[in-house]
Amino acid sequence: MCLGLPSRHGWRLQAPQPVGAPETLLERLRQRAAGAPVAFGIDCPLGLPRAYAARHAAEADFPAFLRSLAARPGFFEVAATLAEITAERPFYPARGVAGMTRLGHAASLGLEVAAGLNRACDRATAERPAGAPVFWTLGANQSGKAAIAAWRDLLIPALLAPNPPRLWPFEGPFLALLEPHGVAVAETYPAEAMRHLRLRVAGSKRRQADRAAYAPDILAAMKRLNAAPSPALRAALQDGFGVSAAGEDQFDCVLGVLCVLGVLTGARPDTAPDDFWVRRWEGWVLGQTSLPAGAS
Repeated sequence: MCLGLPSRHGWRLQAPQPVGAPETLLERLRQRAAGAPVAFGIDCPLGLPRAYAARHAAEADFPAFLRSLAARPGFFEVAATLAEITAERPFYPARGVAGMTRLGHAASLGLEVAAGLNRACDRATAERPAGAPVFWTLGANQSGKAAIAAWRDLLIPALLAPNPPRLWPFEGPFLALLEPHGVAVAETYPAEAMRHLRLRVAGSKRRQADRAAYAPDILAAMKRLNAAPSPALRAALQDGFGVSAAGEDQFDCVLGVLCVLGVLTGARPDTAPDDFWVRRWEGWVLGQTSLPAGAS
C-alpha cells in the first residue's frame, strides 16, 4: 500500500509498504488517522455482476451480501471443475483444465452468455481494455483471487466490527462517506488510473525498465495533485520499483493512491452512474467517467 498524508502544502506520499495483517488493516489506518477520515482505495472488485445478483442474491445490496458471507465460508473455495460450480461456490478455476471457457463458467452459474460474468465497469471503454470477470481466478488477466483475499480477509471482518467502513458507491458519493473516525472504501483500477493521470500507456508494468520510464509523467501528475513524494518514493519511482515481481504491485498501489487523490482534490468525480444495478450491486471504479462501449 501507498499512504498519502495531508501536509501544510497538500499531500505527502510515502513509499509502498506491506499492509500487514489484512483483518486489522482498516482499524490500524483509522487509529493512525487520529479522528480524521480515511479514504481507502483498493485494487480489487467491489461488487457482483448484475446477472449473478439478479439470479442468486437475496440480500438488499452488495454490502449486505458481503456481511452474509461470514456464515458461508465455502463461497470462497475455488471450483476445480465446472461440475463443482454453484451459486454458493462461483470462483473458478482452481487450475488450468483443457477445454475450459468462460462461457462454460457462466452456464454453470445459470447465466446465458459469458458476458454475464462481467460488471459494467469491467467492460472495455474507449479509453482502456476490459478488466477480468469477478469470479475468474486463472492467469495474468484475473481478479478473482484479489476478490477472495479482500472480501474474506479484509472487508468482512471490518464490516462485522463495531465501526464498519462505508463502501462506495453503494452508500453514497465518496466524499460524503468521509466522516470523522471513519473509513470509506472504493475500488480503484490501475489501468483506469493511468488514463486519469494522463500517462502514455507503453511497454509492460511487469518490466522494471518500463516502470521506470513512467517516473517523469507520474511525478508531473503528483505535482498537478499537489502531492509531494517522499525521497524514498521518488527513488523507487525512478528505479522502477526494483527487479522483483512485487515491483508491479508497488507501482500499482502508487497509481491507486493518486486515483484517490484525484477525487479528493476534485479533479475526478466521486459519483457512479445513476443506474440501479451499478449503485446497489455492481459497483464502479473510482473516478471513472467513460462508459462501457455501446452503453448510453
